[in-house]
Amino acid sequence: QVQLQESGPGLVKPSQTLSLTCTVLGGSFTNRYYGWTWIRQTPEKGLEWMGVITNTGTTYYNPSLKSRTSISRDTANNQFSLQLMSVTPEDTAVYYCARAIVFDSGANYPDDYWGQGTQVTVSS
Repeated sequence: QVQLQESGPGLVKPSQTLSLTCTVLGGSFTNRYYGWTWIRQTPEKGLEWMGVITNTGTTYYNPSLKSRTSISRDTANNQFSLQLMSVTPEDTAVYYCARAIVFDSGANYPDDYWGQGTQVTVSS
């Protein structure tokens, strides 16, 4: 059974960096078929894929967020992290981490294992 849990501050000031960590229990960071992804949700836009990190540590990002996004991993502690820089109120969302099916091309989609989500509000 794979379990994921997001953690991080619920309030971030505009222009600062949003940092979230996802702790994974029961999942492997080395399985070639799986990666680990961040997705966010707002009432206006729905679900928005932000990026993924593969079993080799390769990252792929949503082009619309690429210049501000960084995903990294700490395999020793079974964690992967999201940093979103220069946030604005439009980055207010529920942020989810999830396991992803990843193809050799980098195409990917989240599978059945998601965290419960964490609300992040960007406000001064």
